[in-house]
Amino acid sequence: MRRKPAAATAAVLVLALAACGGSGGSGDDAQESGGKTVTLISHDSWAASKEVIAEFEKTSGYKLKVLEDGDAGQALNKAVLTKDHPQGDVLFGVDNTLLSRALDNQLFDPYEAEEAARIGEGFRVEGDAATPVTTGDVCVNYDKAYFEKEGLEPPNSFDDLVEPAYRNLLVTENAGTSSPGLGFLLGTAAEYGDDGWQDYWKKLRANGVKVVSGWEQAYNEEFSGSAGGKQAGGDRPLVVSYASSPPVEVIYADPQPEEAPTGVATGTCFRQIEYAGLLKNAANPEGGKALLDFLVSQTFQEDLPLNMFVNPVRSDAALPEAFTEHGAVAEDPRTLAPEKIAANRDEWIDRWTSLVVR
Repeated sequence: MRRKPAAATAAVLVLALAACGGSGGSGDDAQESGGKTVTLISHDSWAASKEVIAEFEKTSGYKLKVLEDGDAGQALNKAVLTKDHPQGDVLFGVDNTLLSRALDNQLFDPYEAEEAARIGEGFRVEGDAATPVTTGDVCVNYDKAYFEKEGLEPPNSFDDLVEPAYRNLLVTENAGTSSPGLGFLLGTAAEYGDDGWQDYWKKLRANGVKVVSGWEQAYNEEFSGSAGGKQAGGDRPLVVSYASSPPVEVIYADPQPEEAPTGVATGTCFRQIEYAGLLKNAANPEGGKALLDFLVSQTFQEDLPLNMFVNPVRSDAALPEAFTEHGAVAEDPRTLAPEKIAANRDEWIDRWTSLVVR
């Protein structure tokens, strides 16, 4: 999941926090330092508070290094290619749209985190092949100011997006390289079925949908409603992002508005769950286990909403007021069974690519 700070300031914060944790490096660093470094591989939207990272390092005795490897799909693809000699100990950010690929490639050694019993019902993977860390909904976000200025109602459903009124307004991520892009594709497959989603995308393409490689480009460059998009001159008032994206547009604004400048089309949402896994052949498996324990801890779970703007999977984790006040709730998000995703994902991506970007 993108995982998901949505403003330009937040993107800078992600890099700064990764630097505090020590970005870059590989599993070899753990060997060189006597096993006292643990390396986390993640998508580019990883973020955690300095204090939380410091607590992990103090209580575990391990120095945390964070290696950001692009979007979730890109990070996973690279992990598959380097699985015999992984660059880190733990891979974070593999969501339910991609998890079967990780499991089929036997990327992870199963591990049950110390407080796994606190994880909410329905999130855990059989055999603890991967550890649930976050959950959230991929949804179309809209620029409120644009629609108010145009006197146009924002879309709220997949059907709405192919209407002429919304021509050339939507930007989405590539389903082959981006986790939210794939989530949006799967949402349309859940909505229209095996026989209908391709016709839907033909209509969406004819209606001027723009496709870019990843979430950072879509949200912080192309989308007119985000702080980053405004600075970059983005001209698309609709973007595939997350139901939890609007709060960051309030939190990182100066001065803070009373209301988020972006909204969520809750009828376009697809439910995601993000996992972390202990990489096979990791240089520091004990450090990796300690890190997985920490990712499920109440300390980290309550820290992540205002850093990655997703929901915790831990059932007793409290949500911050700003998060609940400005975030959107999808009452009926689209879902697909993991086995359905596993059986069709690669074929759907190939067909989507032929239809939309070739």
